[in-house]
Amino acid sequence: MYDLMCFVRVEFPDDPNVEGMLYWYICDFKGAQPGDRVIAPLGRHNNTQKGIIREVRITEDYNAPFPLYLIKSIRKLIKSDGD
Repeated sequence: MYDLMCFVRVEFPDDPNVEGMLYWYICDFKGAQPGDRVIAPLGRHNNTQKGIIREVRITEDYNAPFPLYLIKSIRKLIKSDGD
């Protein structure tokens, strides 16, 4: 049996270089929801930036939304206050 993985689609609204683009990440933190903020590596230099989760997908690794070997991981999850 396959283990389920959490994939999140993140937007980085404060970075004009990637405005309007969404990126998939693996999220090892429990309870990630759309609207939560994250710290994640971005770009070829993996500089960390603040982003916002726009979509959460829980599925098997073979159903990853992007090739698994190319997906980076969320470094920190910052839960929203429900606003």
